[in-house]
Amino acid sequence: MSTAIRPAWSADLEERYTDILERAGDAVPCLEWAFHLPWIDAIRQLKRERGAVIMAHSYQSPEIFHGVADITGDSLALAQAAATVDHDVVVMCGVHFMAETTKILSPQRTVLIPDLDAGCSLASSITPEDVRVLRARHPGAPVVTYVNTSAAVKAESDACCTSANALQVVESMGADKVIFLPDQFLGRHVASMTQVELVLWQGRCEVHEQFTAQQVRHARERFDAQVIAHPECPPEVLDEADFVGSTTAMGAWLERERPARVALITECSMGDNLRSRFPDIEFVKPCNLCPHMKRITLPKIFDCLRDLQHPVEIDRDTSHRARTALERMLAVGRRDRV
Repeated sequence: MSTAIRPAWSADLEERYTDILERAGDAVPCLEWAFHLPWIDAIRQLKRERGAVIMAHSYQSPEIFHGVADITGDSLALAQAAATVDHDVVVMCGVHFMAETTKILSPQRTVLIPDLDAGCSLASSITPEDVRVLRARHPGAPVVTYVNTSAAVKAESDACCTSANALQVVESMGADKVIFLPDQFLGRHVASMTQVELVLWQGRCEVHEQFTAQQVRHARERFDAQVIAHPECPPEVLDEADFVGSTTAMGAWLERERPARVALITECSMGDNLRSRFPDIEFVKPCNLCPHMKRITLPKIFDCLRDLQHPVEIDRDTSHRARTALERMLAVGRRDRV
């Protein structure tokens, strides 16, 4: 930890931040608030001084998600917000490709990431050269790239997508064959719902690929739980699930179905952050932690704002070409809402 001075506890913090304590509920052990609340208070003060906004992915820990974030959501929601944010400084509490996406869509802003090593197994599974080789092997086939990729890979693509809109983006290309990168499990899931032939890569999410069909059956049989799974999970897991969808779609399904008990087959903090929204639903395991998301901590966010450290920079040509692919994705969403 690079912070020289730890913010001090004061007796009024719990009273001032009752709303945070209520939203987080029992997702954060009560003894930990003595550590978290001074950092939350200091970060909120720095946000005002810096004219900053904090964006946090749904996989961030509850003290970040509920305590300091101004904008929260899945990759699509954060990308949409990045295109319209009007603050001078944006702090991305997520992984590196999310910070790059924010910088691409808001190039005039200072975009910071609290930890440069917050990476992604999917983003590291493919290179720009890999995309060029695939184009040569499948001439004329457009490339749809998952947002969980580097700016350089996005720049080689025709359009980006998220797990929430992958099917719509693929079908918007108007082609019989589409190169879909890099998550093979998400690609297989999309292929099962469309007549478009998908050329897949062998990328996998290190969090979701670990789940098994046996875990799903165990959650259902032992806890009598409904099971909802992220489409980055292996096909045998998706086959066992009651619902498959993005993080936002999971929340919408819970809102609609209101099961007594549910198992979320995804990153652990997703369930923690939904508990306050659905206090009548019991959330049971299994889940897996993302080691990259958990590199983001309150002290690192404080350092990031205090020193304006770890700014994201992307060369102009790469940013321009990647922005074209991202804007094509966002345009699909706008057409769907008309």
